[in-house]
Amino acid sequence: MRRLELLTKLPQSACPVTCRSHIATYVGHVEQQRTGTPSRQPRPQAPLSQQAPLSKGTLIEGTSVHRVAAGPGGPGQTDAPHRTGKRPARQVPPLVAIVRRLPNPRLTGLGAGLFACTLMLVIGSLDQLLFDGSALVYGVLFLPVSALTGFWVRGADLVTAPISVPIAFTVGLVPITGGSAGTGGSGGIGVEVMAVVTALAVQAGWLYGGTLVAGLIATVRKIRLMTARRRARRESGAPPRRA
Repeated sequence: MRRLELLTKLPQSACPVTCRSHIATYVGHVEQQRTGTPSRQPRPQAPLSQQAPLSKGTLIEGTSVHRVAAGPGGPGQTDAPHRTGKRPARQVPPLVAIVRRLPNPRLTGLGAGLFACTLMLVIGSLDQLLFDGSALVYGVLFLPVSALTGFWVRGADLVTAPISVPIAFTVGLVPITGGSAGTGGSGGIGVEVMAVVTALAVQAGWLYGGTLVAGLIATVRKIRLMTARRRARRESGAPPRRA
């Protein structure tokens, strides 16, 4: 009877296929393959003492750059407050200061010519009356007249200054050479013209000198006017004019 019970229990314990209740279950760690991208691990940085020295202009990742404006006195100094006062006036030579105090009219080309001719005619008459027609006195006084003509003509008529001066020199020679104003002449126009031409040839040095003075003054004034116009046009932002 006991053997029969063992025989009935034998198939249940010896057959692993039919008896699923006796199958052992395995429990363990199963690795799964990751399909996502791995996260980037930060690399450890070496301490500052072991890093190589940086050259000028090298950028470091993760740092910000701030530009500091150096003061007028040099780097490391604070900016000094801007001065709002006027610049100190430059000292000018005494001769220039005296010239600036003189009257400064602006004559047209015709006015400058009439001024020079009238003044030289008066000088020639006084020279004939007081110094018996001295060529030296007349030539020396002709130089300041030429300078005044170059200074007082207006900017638009500067080219007329070296033209008016020789004409004025010729007009002033009429009373000196014995013309109608000097001696009440009776030699005729031809004699008077020849006397003036002879005086011009003799005093050509004074004539050229006075003309050169007037021409130089007019040239300098013209250059200064052109420079001032360019500076004003540059400050206003207007395009330069084409010649």
